[in-house]
Amino acid sequence: MTIRIAKFQIGDIVRHRVFPFRGVIFDVDAEFANTEEWWQSIPEDMRPRKDQPFYHLLAENDEVSYIAYVSEQNLLMDESGKPVSHPRVGDFFTHQEEGRYIIRETYTN
Repeated sequence: MTIRIAKFQIGDIVRHRVFPFRGVIFDVDAEFANTEEWWQSIPEDMRPRKDQPFYHLLAENDEVSYIAYVSEQNLLMDESGKPVSHPRVGDFFTHQEEGRYIIRETYTN
């Protein structure tokens, strides 16, 4: 068994490598932990490997805010310096500091 270290952390602001959305990470799965149906719904030529970290994002694009579940291979650090305007950011984080969000103590172990 290979132990993988997640490249990104809770509070990191990231963007999708292919699609035009960005967001802040609020949870991390060490490997794929969604349904088989969800995974199969991704076009085969774009389907990510399951043996990598997957991230839960408070995501947004130019039109809408939503929750996204994204594989590590499809994320890059967002270098824009812009805050994430998702309406639930305040539910998970207190503020932004040095380009990342600081998680509320109620959400830490």
